[in-house]
Amino acid sequence: MKNLIIRTKNYIKDNSKYVPVVFFICGFIFDSLTLGRIDRLYDLSILSLHMVSLTVMLYLYNLADDGKWNGTFFEKYEKYLPLAIQFYFGALSSAYVIYFSRSVSLSKTISFFIILVGLLIANEFLKQRISNKYLQFSVFFFINFTFSTFMLPVFMKEMNTEIFILSGLISLFFTLIVIVGIYKLSPSTRLEIHIGKMLSIIFTMYLAINLFYYLRLIPPVPLALDEGIVAHKVIKDNGYYLVTYESDDWWVFWRDHRPKYSYKPGQNVYIFTSIFAPTDIEKTITHRWNWYDKNTEEWVTVDEISYKITGGRDAGYRGYSFKSNVKQGDWEVEVVTEEGLILGVIDFELIANNTQKPKRVLEKLF
Repeated sequence: MKNLIIRTKNYIKDNSKYVPVVFFICGFIFDSLTLGRIDRLYDLSILSLHMVSLTVMLYLYNLADDGKWNGTFFEKYEKYLPLAIQFYFGALSSAYVIYFSRSVSLSKTISFFIILVGLLIANEFLKQRISNKYLQFSVFFFINFTFSTFMLPVFMKEMNTEIFILSGLISLFFTLIVIVGIYKLSPSTRLEIHIGKMLSIIFTMYLAINLFYYLRLIPPVPLALDEGIVAHKVIKDNGYYLVTYESDDWWVFWRDHRPKYSYKPGQNVYIFTSIFAPTDIEKTITHRWNWYDKNTEEWVTVDEISYKITGGRDAGYRGYSFKSNVKQGDWEVEVVTEEGLILGVIDFELIANNTQKPKRVLEKLF
């Protein structure tokens, strides 16, 4: 065992440039294999433990340069603090990517999702970057803000604009305590950063995230659109939904239904959705039917059909809407909350045909 420890230390020392990447990836793999639903006690415990551990590691790391841990238990582990930070950055950012990616469509919120993915695959790969305190604290605030927007609705059993604002204020307050606390306790930190510049970066990020929210560019977490299908028929029977739809080609893994929808004039067109929500959260969901007018080159809202959902079901709350006497052409059905936040978009093309039969018709129980 002693030889194994020595070899491990030597390996880390020889490959110090790449080891942080491994720890970042390990954090991602750990969450990918273990996380399921955001309101599960295990998930809540793991994410909370990650967040607390990350905060502690940041504190220990930023005071290490001042000799704070000389002669203490932590001294011989100082060199591993950047790896621990790397792991928790990876674990938390990957958790957010996992929860966000559950949505069927990210077309309206892709910009925020790209930030998360970029954070996951590109942030803090080198040890030297971890030592950049401006970047370190900025990433910490972003992860902390996202953590709060997930957790607070789950604990309060409610989600709306006020809850989002409260989540942001809590994360801002907590981040400022951490930064100011480290700044006061660490002379080396005071030499490396200008506190005014650091705070201006944090407040700018805070305003930017809120702007993203009001521009409807952030998905309404912790809700997630698990299923979104354009169907030929939906029948509710004995607690199940029997959905008849055309399946896409076998190699199209990101979508179940075929986007080119063959129908006979007068036939109903159905949209089936399954929406995950944490236990006890109730929301009004709207299917906003939009048709693309080629003459004006604009999307026209044809109808809005709403229904209430209640959270708690593993496979999501199921519901559907349908329309008859629809026009040919391109359609999109936006699945939105009462605040106007977009859960996902189901897009398809209606092709009127009295003779052609639908291809690869499936019947599936939900």
